[in-house]
Amino acid sequence: MQKITTFLWFDDNAQEAVKFYCKVFKKSKILESHRFDDPFSGEKNKILTLAFQLEGQRFMAINGGPMFKFTEAISLYVDCKDQKEVDRLWAKLTANGGEESQCGWLKDKFGLSWQIVPKVMGKYLCSKDPVKAKRAMNAMLKMKKLDVAALKAAYDGK
Repeated sequence: MQKITTFLWFDDNAQEAVKFYCKVFKKSKILESHRFDDPFSGEKNKILTLAFQLEGQRFMAINGGPMFKFTEAISLYVDCKDQKEVDRLWAKLTANGGEESQCGWLKDKFGLSWQIVPKVMGKYLCSKDPVKAKRAMNAMLKMKKLDVAALKAAYDGK
């Protein structure tokens, strides 16, 4: 069992968000939900929290109300095996109101920030050759969705 779990605060759409995330990521499932009778709205049997897994990582979601919003101060980093996975996740997470940002960052339709990054990025940016690393970094800084072929070409000096 994982000792530390990321807890995500939603206004009143935690179940919608969790179902969406479980469709986007293949090895994912809702583990449990907890319901309550809301004393403020009078709604009976309302979902308060959901426990779920994305690619084996456990998360919690709460319908906590409108007082707190997501910011870019925290994001979920997804280590993608290749361009195909980057493209698939980027398209799904930016659909229906999501927003592209810079350098592989995006916000989904719920406002949660994600970093969709190809696995080779570490090799390019942490190269022992500072010239190659700088070229890769400069290329990345001009991108929204990361392009593996363009990053490789920059790294290789082509």
